[in-house]
Amino acid sequence: MAGSAASAPSAPAPPIPAGRTLNLVLATSASVVGFWAWNSVATLGSFYTQNLQLNPAATGVLVAMPVFVGSLGRIVVGTLTDRHGGRVMFTFVLLASILPILLVSVGGLLNSFALVLGAGLVLGVAGTVFAVGIPFVSAWYEPSRRGFATGVFGAGMGGTALAAFLNPRLVAAIGYFPTHLLIAGILAVMAALVWFLMKESPGWTRSNAPVLPKLLDAAKTPVTWKMCFLYAVVFGGFVSFATYLPTYLRDVYSFDPSGAGARTAGFALAAVLARPVGGVLADKFGSKPVVLTSLAGVAVLAWVVNLRPDGEVPAGLTFVAMAAALGLGTGGVFAWVGVLAPAGKVGSISGVVSAAGGLGGYFPPLVMGATYDAATRSYSIGLLLLVATALVALVFTAVVLRGPSKTVHVAKA
Repeated sequence: MAGSAASAPSAPAPPIPAGRTLNLVLATSASVVGFWAWNSVATLGSFYTQNLQLNPAATGVLVAMPVFVGSLGRIVVGTLTDRHGGRVMFTFVLLASILPILLVSVGGLLNSFALVLGAGLVLGVAGTVFAVGIPFVSAWYEPSRRGFATGVFGAGMGGTALAAFLNPRLVAAIGYFPTHLLIAGILAVMAALVWFLMKESPGWTRSNAPVLPKLLDAAKTPVTWKMCFLYAVVFGGFVSFATYLPTYLRDVYSFDPSGAGARTAGFALAAVLARPVGGVLADKFGSKPVVLTSLAGVAVLAWVVNLRPDGEVPAGLTFVAMAAALGLGTGGVFAWVGVLAPAGKVGSISGVVSAAGGLGGYFPPLVMGATYDAATRSYSIGLLLLVATALVALVFTAVVLRGPSKTVHVAKA
């Protein structure tokens, strides 16, 4: 009997759903555009500091506002994606981002801190695009490939690199208001492409459960809060660096807006490239070793950043390595979510977890702005807090987190 079982032919691999590559590309492109809009205020922080005559604390509040709403909004948007699907929600998020990006530009033209702040708060809707994509692309891929899929989709955070590199240059070349008109137009074009070309996975089923009970159910799931903490550290670290790095480079290294923007774009690009690598490595070796490696790297590199390495190459390599460590961790954590989240709860749990990641990026710019020592041009307090947080997360991952960190096939009860 055993011999016959051993000699039985293996089951054929399930067919690859037609169109999943196109839909992954569309989802990633929508994420790029959403992140570009979401990070538009932060990448022009120097412009607002000069024209609105802001101190570092006020600048920190301004650049953090879109992060705040974008983070909290992911909780609801992730759950709504379970109900309405990615095509509808991607289109909604992209279109809903157009008005606030235009209002931000009007606020800048009027030199109105209140209008830029308020419009930036509403612009946070662009950051909810991430909570749409995770359940959408997860439905297109089998569990053993979801680390790859969510890693590729997560590379859409490269929109922050586009914003950092292009926005200061566009403002210099075509003007402040036309730059925002261009971003609004790209949002509209991307929304049209999603609406007419995107399709739901054949395996996706609509969830008509009420939103509030689903969120409460996700909140009661232990894996949710464990992943929230880790994602708040790794993705929050990325968001906070991507939003505040132009200001940091200006204050510490005296870069002009274009120079700071180019270097911030390099930082974001390194994180973007590392994220799918983290997802693929998590598929192969498990998320736990990937996340441990990431957190150890973040702790060490935050200490090195605090030492303010001198020279273009040493400083540049340090920030690129930091970005790569954070990107690796973001890919590893969300691959872990795909393994541990119960079926039917991926949208709600990923929404809560991605919200925690965004909130993790909301507070550091506030801390950096409030603790900046102008006399010594030092951000030591904020950077040392990052070292401590990464070490706590490292111990938590090593000691507290148990269970599988890569896909295991278990018979359903």
